[in-house]
Amino acid sequence: MNRFAEYIRPGARGHLVGIGGVSMSPLAEVLSGMGLYIRGSDIRDGDNVARLRKKGIDVLIGHRTENITPELDFVVRTAAVHDDNPEIAAAHALGIPVFERTEAWGAIMLDYKNAICISGTHGKTTTTSMTTHILMAAQMDPTVMIGGTLPLLHAGHRVGQGDTIIMESCEYCNSFLNFYPTVGVILDIEADHLDFFKDLADIQNSFCEFASHVPPNGTLIVNMDDANTMEAVRPLGREMLTFGLTDAADLWAKDIRYLGTRSDFDVMYHGSVFTHVTLHVPGLHNVKNALAACAAAISVGCDPLSVKYGLAAFNGAGRRFEFKGKFNGADVYDDYAHHPGELKALLDATETLGYKRRIVVFQPHTYSRTKALFEDFILQLGRADMTILAEIYAAREQNTVGISSRDLAVRIPNAMYFDNFAEIVKTLRFIAAPGDLILTIGAGDIYKVGEQLTAQPVNFEEL
Repeated sequence: MNRFAEYIRPGARGHLVGIGGVSMSPLAEVLSGMGLYIRGSDIRDGDNVARLRKKGIDVLIGHRTENITPELDFVVRTAAVHDDNPEIAAAHALGIPVFERTEAWGAIMLDYKNAICISGTHGKTTTTSMTTHILMAAQMDPTVMIGGTLPLLHAGHRVGQGDTIIMESCEYCNSFLNFYPTVGVILDIEADHLDFFKDLADIQNSFCEFASHVPPNGTLIVNMDDANTMEAVRPLGREMLTFGLTDAADLWAKDIRYLGTRSDFDVMYHGSVFTHVTLHVPGLHNVKNALAACAAAISVGCDPLSVKYGLAAFNGAGRRFEFKGKFNGADVYDDYAHHPGELKALLDATETLGYKRRIVVFQPHTYSRTKALFEDFILQLGRADMTILAEIYAAREQNTVGISSRDLAVRIPNAMYFDNFAEIVKTLRFIAAPGDLILTIGAGDIYKVGEQLTAQPVNFEEL
C-alpha cells in the first residue's frame, strides 16, 4: 500500500521542496484542492510560483532549514533534491516523513476512477499528449501530468475536475512502480538508463512489475509488435489489449496513407472500423503512438468521434518535431530524441518529406548513455547528410568514463564537432540552403541553437 495515502486528508499540512517544478506545481494544486494545507519552496520565482500564489499557496524562495517547522505532517521532494538539501535534513531531524513526488502522485491516483499511466522507453510524452487531446474532446475534464509542454494546455499539466487522471510514467529509478494504474500502457522497451538498470532484462523486469500494478478489472495495453514488451509481460499470464500494425492485434491501423507530414488510416478494433484518423505529425512511430492513445481512450469509454477529432487537433508536443522557423530557405525543427531508437524513428519519419539535405545537430544526453549505446548512435547519426555534434549534456552525471562527442564525430561520415553553440550557429548560417531540413536533437539545451538560428539578429554572446 502507498505510504503517502494516509496523509491525503483535509487539514493535513505539507511542504513541497521544489514546488515550482513542472510536476510539483500541479501536485501542489491537486493536494490543495483535496483540502490539504500546502506550502513549499523553490530556488527562484517563475510562472508556476506566481500561479500557485494566486491560488493561495504560500511559496518561499530559497531552501532553508527554518522553512521546515514541527507542525508539518509531511514533506515531498523532487528527484533532484537529495538528503543534503537543508530542508530535507531538517525534516529528517524533526522526524517528519519525507516522500518522493511519485509516491504522492501514486496515492492521488487511488482517488480517481480512471488512472491512465503511459510508459515505454520511447513515445511517452507524445502518447500522453494524444490521450489528453482525446479525453478533452470527450469532455472528460481530466487531470494531466506530461513530461513536456502541450500547446493545448499551454503547459505540461492540467488540474481537472473529472474522474480521470493521465500520467506520463517513467521507468528511471523505478519511479513508475509508485503508480497504481487502472489503465496501464507499455509502448515499447529498449535498453536505456543503464546508469541505473543492469541490462535489458532488468528493465523488462521493471516493466513487468509496473504491468502487475494494473488490477484484474483494469486494462493492460501493450505493443504487440515490440518483442521486448511481449517478452516482459508474458510471465503475468493475463488478458491484455494489444495494438500494432497488423490484424493480429486487437487494435490496429489499416490502409495507412502519407501526405507530407500527415498520416491517414482506419483504426480497426476487434475486426471492425472504430474510426478514421488523420494525424498531423509524421512517421510510423506516431501512428503507433496514436493507436496506443486510442486504446487507452477506448478503455475509459471514449466514443469514436472523440478519438477522431481529438487526434486531428493534435499538432505535436513541445520539442517533439517542433517547427522553430526558417533560415535562408531551410526549415528548422527541434526534437527531444536522445536514444538511438528515437533517432531512428525521427530519421525514418523525415526520410520521405522531400528535403534535399537533412542536417542533424545532435547533443548526446549523459555520458553513460553515450558510452553504452555508442555504436547505435554512430549507425543512426550516419544516416544524415551532415551531422554536427555538440558536447555531451551531462545532466546528473560526471564524466567518469572519459567520453566526448568528439569520439562520435571521428566515426561518423560528414560529421563535425564543436565545443560551443556559437560555432554551431555560425556554421549553420554558412551552410544552410533552400531545401534543407535542419534538426536540432537532444534532451539537453540544444534547442537554443535552432532558436538562435531563426532569430534575427543572432547574438552569439547569449549562446
